[in-house]
Amino acid sequence: MTFSWTRVGAILHKEVRDYRRNRFVIGTMAATPVLFIILPAIQLIAADATGKNLSVHVGLSLLYMLVIPVVMPSTVSAYSVAGEREQGTLEPVLSTPIRSEEFLVGKALAAFLPTLVIAYAVFGIFLAVAGLFARPAIDSAIFAGTHVLVQLLFTPLLAGWAVWVGIAISTRSSDVRVAQQLSVLGSAPPLVIVALVSLNVITVSTALAIGLAVALLAVDLLAWRVVAATFDRERLVTGRSR
Repeated sequence: MTFSWTRVGAILHKEVRDYRRNRFVIGTMAATPVLFIILPAIQLIAADATGKNLSVHVGLSLLYMLVIPVVMPSTVSAYSVAGEREQGTLEPVLSTPIRSEEFLVGKALAAFLPTLVIAYAVFGIFLAVAGLFARPAIDSAIFAGTHVLVQLLFTPLLAGWAVWVGIAISTRSSDVRVAQQLSVLGSAPPLVIVALVSLNVITVSTALAIGLAVALLAVDLLAWRVVAATFDRERLVTGRSR
């Protein structure tokens, strides 16, 4: 049976429909971007526009933007399998002819696409707030160097990593809350490197930023292959390993 994007779309549609009925998922998608736009906006407007404080304030404010593609997809994707198992809806889906790869890609896209839309929308609002209300020196510092490039490149890559970590943990966990906590922790390591870049602890050129992005893309693809290879639908359906 060949890979079918139609079946992937069916899983994606089912996930989005289920999200609308789940208060926790809706709350996460609504509260996370609000929280991470208010805090950096306040910090940016009140920031000192001189010396080292300028670089630190700008770096911290931009770092908030990159927490969104880590926290939001990790909590949502951790629910994707463990949540269905709790509700008793996982077995009927896995009992259909859908391929494991199609099931996983549909689940991943359902967490990845809303995250990407929300993260870029919040970043756009952040730039608008900076342009309208921040001091000119701060506004200029945001657009200087590789800040914007880092945001644009690493937002989808961090989200991709968080999604696959969340799904991997979700397939092995029977408790949604535990899966979500472990998923957030497992999604954090790449953010540490990006944080060092945002705070200018590591000074990067455009070429180095792109190189790091390519490396993280390779890690995301490897994570997808590992999750797909270790996905045991028989264990999920019957509760027993093959």
